Amino acid sequence: MTSKNDLLFDRSRSVIPGGVNSPVRAFRAVGGTPRFIERGEGSRIWDADGREYIDYVGSWGPLVLGHSDPDVVAAVRTAAGRGLSFGAPTAGETELAELLSSIVPGLDLVRLVSSGTEATMSALRLARGATGRSRIVKFEGCYHGHADSLLVKAGSGALTLGNPSSAGVPTETAAQTLVLDYNDTRSLVSAFDTHGTSIACVIVEPVAGNMNLVVPQPGFLERLSELCTEHGALLIFDEVMTGFRIGLRGGQGLYGVRADLVTLGKVIGGGMPLGAFGGRRDIMEKVAPLGPVYQAGTLSGNPVAVAAGLSTLSKVQAPGFYERLSAATHSLCEGLASAARKRGIAFSAQSVGGMFGLYFRAAPPTTYAEVMQCDTEAFGRFFHAMLDRGIYLAPSAYEAGFVSAAHTAADIAATVAAAESAFGS
Repeated sequence: MTSKNDLLFDRSRSVIPGGVNSPVRAFRAVGGTPRFIERGEGSRIWDADGREYIDYVGSWGPLVLGHSDPDVVAAVRTAAGRGLSFGAPTAGETELAELLSSIVPGLDLVRLVSSGTEATMSALRLARGATGRSRIVKFEGCYHGHADSLLVKAGSGALTLGNPSSAGVPTETAAQTLVLDYNDTRSLVSAFDTHGTSIACVIVEPVAGNMNLVVPQPGFLERLSELCTEHGALLIFDEVMTGFRIGLRGGQGLYGVRADLVTLGKVIGGGMPLGAFGGRRDIMEKVAPLGPVYQAGTLSGNPVAVAAGLSTLSKVQAPGFYERLSAATHSLCEGLASAARKRGIAFSAQSVGGMFGLYFRAAPPTTYAEVMQCDTEAFGRFFHAMLDRGIYLAPSAYEAGFVSAAHTAADIAATVAAAESAFGS
């Protein structure tokens, strides 16, 4: 009998490029047919064939409360009943902005947008407009959305300007982006020594989550902040993934480093399309209509998305929420690492808050180069073995995973048991 997933994939490929609306969903990195999801509840999802999985993708991070949280769903239904979109201000927008400003360090003013990509793109434009400079710095392996100036890879030398990593990105656009090594403070110093007067900003994930999970080494973020201040550049923390995931106050709260601008997404929308960027008042006042940096969006501050975000953020503020989330994620990583050790497999795992990384190498990587040393073929075999056992992981060795508040101790135990079997297959 032909799988419904196979039939749906064949159908989708006739009308959607690659059959998917975001590349990693295509399972190209691991092979096989992507699962078409029909519904989710708590820690579980069900595919078109009716198979049930414990889900560690969580819509790539937003679902910190789990699937179909009753309070979030109720808030969405109520908001939708009043109207789907107005293109005019609503009280909910102000309420969400006030909430974000009260929780996230340094958010004097906040502008709501519709996605993480839009948030980072807007923050970069604002940084250039505020400083009068054109050059930006990013780090190899960090993903900040698909704006042209961010789809850039490193050149052939440590301080060469970037090269396009996607067709359609002009070389002159890529040439305005410096790409450095994450966790390498020496390359940072060299970059500022050489290009300091032309650097508008540095954008960084305080915890990298798009080359799998890579944590900042002691002193890296601190030195980055010092160099930006010294040379008049702005520091942008891209907390689209880490915001309300690794702790209530994100990377700034966890590491004690203050950014000039912060971008947010994923969790703040509770599963609905929503993003935001904000920061110092003197910088944000340069955004139109107050200043010369133009940014606009028909669906910005969409009332249904705002309602989902407000409901989600009200629940993550509960006492002990992040302590419990962190403990569950740590328990998962410890269990998986222990299962691998029993089989003598080169494998490691680590977590920060509700994010985790799995690596087929002896120790967690600290750099992009070390990430590239991971055994991706072994990950592909493990991925499918776990999928066959009802565990849904990210279909790529280079993506972080996510635990939600809905994951129970029994879910963790079942996942570890599945891994013990998968490692032996």
